[in-house]
Amino acid sequence: MPKPTRPERRAYALLVEHGITRPPIPIDDLARKLGARLSFEAFSSNISGLLYRDGLNVTMAINSSHATTRQRFTIAHEIGHLLLHEGPMFVDKAMRIDRRDDNAALGTAPEEIEANGFAAALLMPAHMVIGMLTQLSRANATADEIIAALAHGFSVSSQAMEYRLVNLGLLEPH
Repeated sequence: MPKPTRPERRAYALLVEHGITRPPIPIDDLARKLGARLSFEAFSSNISGLLYRDGLNVTMAINSSHATTRQRFTIAHEIGHLLLHEGPMFVDKAMRIDRRDDNAALGTAPEEIEANGFAAALLMPAHMVIGMLTQLSRANATADEIIAALAHGFSVSSQAMEYRLVNLGLLEPH
């Protein structure tokens, strides 16, 4: 398994700080505990969400037309911006993922790459994924069945879970 990055270490510290020990991660509650006001808005389909800071006031606007699993990832992504990056505003656009290599699903800006890594580590912490994966592996299930079961257990999309497993070195890319 690769060495944890700065965003992964920060996500893990946040879980420990709030006593979160099992999935699914209560991401809405966590955002609110960090002082963010969540607003679900019907943006155009290419906008996933945004983070706006005005002094001590923090608003996370999430695209209400996206799937719940996508909304959860967007909230985690915005928490990443909140904790890792300076700046009054971040607007995050949805991306289509066509391939599974080291550059897939990553924004081109370093801040977007970090926020995506943070979100993945927050919603799918490595130690929790490995623990559940170990249990599922004993059930003699196929890779697709394991990915689906993990995605369900962590309340994320199968695509996000597959990508996380690849990044953790637990699954070969397709």
